[in-house]
Amino acid sequence: MRSRLPVGRSGRVVLDTNVLVAAGFNTRSHAARIVEAVRTHRLKMAWSVGTKRESEHVIRRIPPLHWRDFEELFDEASRVCDAIDVSSYAYILDPADRVFAALAHATGASLITGDDHLLAHRSRADVPVLTTHEFVRFAWGDDSDTQARESRQTTKDPQRIDEEAA
Repeated sequence: MRSRLPVGRSGRVVLDTNVLVAAGFNTRSHAARIVEAVRTHRLKMAWSVGTKRESEHVIRRIPPLHWRDFEELFDEASRVCDAIDVSSYAYILDPADRVFAALAHATGASLITGDDHLLAHRSRADVPVLTTHEFVRFAWGDDSDTQARESRQTTKDPQRIDEEAA
């Protein structure tokens, strides 16, 4: 049996903004699979006013993305109303990232991120801090990286086909 990386004690996740952005740009990515699981209520996302504000601020600044495509993820039933104390997370260089780590701690959720500031200090966190790949692989037992590599090897770019034929 495959060993599984522990998912936070609450069974919920906190999604860093970069996960939402990655999902918006690549609908076949691990990030998109996680966002879709939240959207379809197969995965519960914890959020606070601070994490929603940060996500909205970033997404609205990236022209190909639209906030309306992500807003529904922040349903009121998953909102954490408690005051989140970020003072214990001063070791995280980016102050905007501290609220995500503090929220994961406060809710017992796994923090899913691609942010180097958060991943660099995962050993200091008392909750799982995972990349999207790690979450999909270990929490869901899916190693789609192998499938993706095989797909890239068998799918040729039309421009390359033309170049090879010339």
